[in-house]
Amino acid sequence: MSSRCPCGTGLPYDECCGPRHDGTVPAPTAEALMRSRYSAFVVGDPGYLVATWHPDTRPPSLELDEDIRWTGLDILDVQGGGLLAAEGVVEFRASHRRDGRPGIQQERSRFTKVGGRWHYLDGVATG
Repeated sequence: MSSRCPCGTGLPYDECCGPRHDGTVPAPTAEALMRSRYSAFVVGDPGYLVATWHPDTRPPSLELDEDIRWTGLDILDVQGGGLLAAEGVVEFRASHRRDGRPGIQQERSRFTKVGGRWHYLDGVATG
């Protein structure tokens, strides 16, 4: 038994993003990768974030801000990114708290497949 996945699907973490984070199940869609990347921020897994970042745009390393507590994810728009697609766009709004103050990160993210697996390419802040 595990707690609900922070990505917002309502599924238990060990049936949703947990297997993606441990590398046993790849994300089948761009949206699933977006959700699993959000969950990686929540659970503090920078290794997963770097591993699922496109090789042409990923940083050599990533340090997460420990003062930010991620509190919710809303998917606003999805274009492409399905099971048979090679590219996709996901717009999301992620809520957080830092020093007791609420905040929002809203971004339109691009995803592409590399070697048959989805990767985050880049994003533009939209809000």
